[in-house]
Amino acid sequence: MSRVYLYKRYERFWHWAQVVLILTLVATGFEVHGTLRVLGFENAVRLHEAGGLGLVVLTLFTMFWHWTTGEVKQFIPTRKNFVDQVRFYTTGIFRSEAHPEIATPEKKFNPIQKAAYFGLLIFVFPVQIAAGVLYLGTPLWPGLVDALGGLRLVALIHTAGAFAMLSFLVVHLYMITTGATLGSNLRSMLTGWVEHE
Repeated sequence: MSRVYLYKRYERFWHWAQVVLILTLVATGFEVHGTLRVLGFENAVRLHEAGGLGLVVLTLFTMFWHWTTGEVKQFIPTRKNFVDQVRFYTTGIFRSEAHPEIATPEKKFNPIQKAAYFGLLIFVFPVQIAAGVLYLGTPLWPGLVDALGGLRLVALIHTAGAFAMLSFLVVHLYMITTGATLGSNLRSMLTGWVEHE
């Protein structure tokens, strides 16, 4: 058994800050839509706007951090071992087969993780942020919102993006249980250390 320091302090901060912000946005989003009734509509809207702004600031700062540290390379998709990874997650994991990709500081994510994170960072997050800004700023640029199909379409796109993020979160929760032990992946995101057999 060997221990590898995989997740730097800032990466762990970014991860957990995102968790708090996204859960806040999901909960307040459900309240704004009338599915939940906890804070009240106006408080939910204010907290949702603050959470959205917080996520934008965190995302911009983290993009800067990834580019300046070179860690952006971790998110570049690859086809190498992609089929092996799919096979592992669909059948191999249930047969206790060896993981086809071992996480290292130079290569933290397997091909499926890279594709998922790339999709989130390049498509889902920007669309969510743009739709949220348009939704929030409709009084400032009503002509732009109308030209894009109206407020109803902007809200629908924002809601669809929220469900995409929520789906990612559910899959993410499952995936943290697929480590060497039930809690090893969670422990590594808390401490930064990963244990390899």
